[in-house]
Amino acid sequence: MSRSSRVTTIRFGDREIIADGLRLNFWADISHRCMTASWPAFIAGAALVFVVFNTIFGFLYWLGDNPVSNITHSDYIDYLYFSIETLSTAGYGDMHPQTHYGHFIATVELFTGIFSMSVMTGLVFARFSRPRARLLFANNPVISTYEGKPTLMVRLANERHNFIGNATARLWVLRNVVSAEGQSVRRFDELLLVKNEHPALALTWTLYHVLDDRSPLHNMSADDMKAASVGLMVVVSGLDVVAAQTIHARKTYDHTDIRFGQRYVDILETFDNSRVRIDYGKFHDTEAG
Repeated sequence: MSRSSRVTTIRFGDREIIADGLRLNFWADISHRCMTASWPAFIAGAALVFVVFNTIFGFLYWLGDNPVSNITHSDYIDYLYFSIETLSTAGYGDMHPQTHYGHFIATVELFTGIFSMSVMTGLVFARFSRPRARLLFANNPVISTYEGKPTLMVRLANERHNFIGNATARLWVLRNVVSAEGQSVRRFDELLLVKNEHPALALTWTLYHVLDDRSPLHNMSADDMKAASVGLMVVVSGLDVVAAQTIHARKTYDHTDIRFGQRYVDILETFDNSRVRIDYGKFHDTEAG
């Protein structure tokens, strides 16, 4: 199959990137397409393949000279039903091949059915068993004073409330800069966190980046961030102790999401001297501070 150039639209946070001129082959990365498609699209695609296969094999049976027994009028719909029984390996028994031609087509269809069901079973299992991190990120990063220093903060929480062992967080800034040659380039730098590891993430975690003279965001105002088209990316990974698999989560922010002079509303409340209440209804809320 010849490769064709096409336009692809990619969303990166709030940005929409149009990739043009790539020469892509649809079948070259079909496994990735099956894994990344939504469940409705995946099921619709599987149903379409099933219908196409049965339509083709039903037509091949119909071309033969009475290749299947117990079909009175040799209508195409009867051969289609027989194809469905054969491809799905149901085999009710009332219809069966009775000629060499019928046996040959049925043999090919049985192999196709076994192969396609094996592939489908593997894809469904891979989609269900794929580790997913149910991490909730605050809608807005905030910049406020922490420990007497201006600090960028991002809050996140583990929605499952299971333990994520050895959780590691990395915070990146993306910004437009002008190179020594006078070219505008998009540069990314990692922002140092006060603590970038969590031994057992089960509830909430707030990431802190001090805006000192070592920070690429040092002394940058909202207007400065807008001029540099600043973006933030948070990447969290760790071991899901229940599934015994490494999980990853990512969240991107635009400079318009950053709230200056704000801090997160406290969502922890201790009562009865032994119990702690977490109010996730206030998880995204901020206040002046």
